Amino acid sequence: MAIAPTLDRSRDYARRAWTPRWLADRPRPLRIAVRTVAIALLALFAVWLILFVTKGRFLKGPFEGIASSALEREVSVGGDFQLYFAPIDVKFLAEDVRISNPDWAEADQFFTARLIDTRIRIFPLIFGQRKMKWLTLDQGAVALERDEDGTRNTWTFGDPDTPGEPLEIPQIERGTVSGSRLVYRDPPLQLFADIGFETVQAKDTRFDSDIRFTGEGTMRERPFTLAGNLLSPNETIAGGSNRLALRAEGSGTVLDVSGTLPAATQLEGSDLRFGVRGYDIANLFDFLGVAVPSTRAYRFTSALTYDGSEWKFTGLKGVFGESDLAGSLRVGSPNGRLKLIADLATQSLDIVDVGPFIGYDPRRLDDMGKAGAIRQVNGRPRVLPDATLRIDALRRFDAELRYKVAKVRAESFPLSNIDLTLGLDDSLLTMEPLTANVAGGTITADIALNAREPVVRTAYDIRLSPTNMGRLLASFGTEQSGTTGSVSARVQLAGTGDSLRQSLAHSSGRIAFIIPAGTFWTRNIQLAELDLGTFAQKMFEDELKEPVQVNCGLIAFTVRDGVAAADPILIDTKKNVMLGRGGFSFRSEAIDMAVRADAKTFSLFSGQSPVGVKGYFAAPAIDPISGDLVGRAGAGIGIAAVASPVAGLLAFVDPGDAKAAACGPVLAGASAKAQRTEDGEARDDVGRGTTAKSEDGEQSDEDKDGQRKKFLGIF
Repeated sequence: MAIAPTLDRSRDYARRAWTPRWLADRPRPLRIAVRTVAIALLALFAVWLILFVTKGRFLKGPFEGIASSALEREVSVGGDFQLYFAPIDVKFLAEDVRISNPDWAEADQFFTARLIDTRIRIFPLIFGQRKMKWLTLDQGAVALERDEDGTRNTWTFGDPDTPGEPLEIPQIERGTVSGSRLVYRDPPLQLFADIGFETVQAKDTRFDSDIRFTGEGTMRERPFTLAGNLLSPNETIAGGSNRLALRAEGSGTVLDVSGTLPAATQLEGSDLRFGVRGYDIANLFDFLGVAVPSTRAYRFTSALTYDGSEWKFTGLKGVFGESDLAGSLRVGSPNGRLKLIADLATQSLDIVDVGPFIGYDPRRLDDMGKAGAIRQVNGRPRVLPDATLRIDALRRFDAELRYKVAKVRAESFPLSNIDLTLGLDDSLLTMEPLTANVAGGTITADIALNAREPVVRTAYDIRLSPTNMGRLLASFGTEQSGTTGSVSARVQLAGTGDSLRQSLAHSSGRIAFIIPAGTFWTRNIQLAELDLGTFAQKMFEDELKEPVQVNCGLIAFTVRDGVAAADPILIDTKKNVMLGRGGFSFRSEAIDMAVRADAKTFSLFSGQSPVGVKGYFAAPAIDPISGDLVGRAGAGIGIAAVASPVAGLLAFVDPGDAKAAACGPVLAGASAKAQRTEDGEARDDVGRGTTAKSEDGEQSDEDKDGQRKKFLGIF
């Protein structure tokens, strides 16, 4: 019975002999915890020691099996294999490495290398970050591919049908590569690139090595080349940074990037300078697979950095065409979708440089100036741009843009202080609002282009606040000092089509210019009053510069499927009622209108003949001698022949019976049906003209049925 206590005392003595004095007196749970940690550390040390001594070569088989299962790709190592801690970071070496591609890829292997030798930092790895202290790669090859739909890629491992994830490159602080290449295939972007890498001895003693790379490829069937180098710092020099220099050329675009990187593949925290030049900036953004407006020849510089989520172009400045540009641009991928955010400003914008924004060919504008906006189609001049939207590219990205222009240089259109807010959200492009100052008035536009549906639909709502006509039309002969009249306007159209011309050619809506009471003074008075008798009378009395007194006026058109008909053209002045009929076509760009003035007072020498406005948008023509005037002249000659020369003047007498307009419906922009005389009677002299001809030269249905007569010369 006395043996058991003796044994217990022996065991207790043994435990105390192996337990440090500071721990022997501690509570039992603490002693157990400390011993557990000590055993775990001892076990880890044993593993570390075994791996360090054996270099982990015995893990080759398990590594291939585990990696193949995790990646769902075949992973093999044909030569030497090492995986161990040295002393803390993970040392990994493998020879003849192969990682296969999914079956849909063009290349059989995603990655191959004769040798890969790297040291991976252990503490960042614990927190899910892949950082390599250094990497040696010999005869390596990487094949990055996206499928035809752009939904899958070869760098997203696991289930081969899993949607592709963004490419994340491990951070490599220093590296040496030899005989290695990278191939990138992107069918949706129509992009192919083949880049080779080679390390040479750096001549600068501050750097250990110089990784040089050259490559070529195609983008949308257009070839490009690139070349550059990356200098890795000498470890013995503290504070060294990797120095990058890159140049890419293609499709008339030259891109230069230079500066420093914290690590060879670490872009976050980089300090770079970016420069680009070319003949059309849209070609540059093609490399991102997005569509931006074209420009004339350009060159820009900026600072460039990456903050982990966005590329930031700051201090951007340069020129496009004859215009300047400054501001900032951010490019990121929130929610996995590419997004551009820009804040840009121009001090002086040449009107010719606006052309490419709305679809004109920038090269034609460079070669021909404003004349480059006009093309001949089937023998007719055409000015509306018909460059189609790249709907596929619009659907790939979102955008937010704020753009301001201080002044526009234009010969005959005083435009300034443009302020544009543009948004692109899932194929819905909006310009809300676009504001500008024109001759002291304000243009406000809300434009929405919806490309979410198969057929692109565009809605235009453009408004002009009351604007002095003297300033607005000064370049057309208006005297500012004698013109108090103003004009306001609104254009509301909605159409379908993937170009500006097509959307207008298939648009419907209304266009209205309203002229309230005021004076209008012109250097060409016969075009203001359109009354030959009044003009002659003023000419004989030397009173050519007396202002025209305008009571109210409306120049309005109803647009149906791209064809605009006057609805109405009605201007009431002190001495005349000016009436217009006809219209124009966005389809053929033809103009077929006539304007005449009926006198309110007796006029002896009045031709009373319409002035025709014909031709095309690009080449309008005014015809003040219409068939009606020729007919009157013929009638006058006939009367004079059978009676007397004085009797022949009867053909040119205007009895002065024009009915003054009620200004209420005019100033309200009402249609022709709502117009009234000053006595309240419905007008019967507006709204019965023909419309312009269609693109194939045929007149509208209303013209074909014979219910409307041709308006030129016939009222």
